[in-house]
Amino acid sequence: MPERTDWEAKARGIIRAEMARQNVTYAQLVEKLAEIGVSEDERNLRNKVSRGKFTAAFMLACLKALSASEKTDFI
Repeated sequence: MPERTDWEAKARGIIRAEMARQNVTYAQLVEKLAEIGVSEDERNLRNKVSRGKFTAAFMLACLKALSASEKTDFI
């Protein structure tokens, strides 16, 4: 069974990879999240992603804001 930190690293990596793929900064992600009704400031967003400690709901919101939902229809 993978360690908890392994899952946190994977979650962090998914968000960072999608941000990098789309060339989106944390400031831009904050704006995109606001567009879908998720209030977050840049500092908190950086900290959450850096730690990899966030809810599945938050991760789905980030992926939706990054338009990753174009590739998956479950978001």
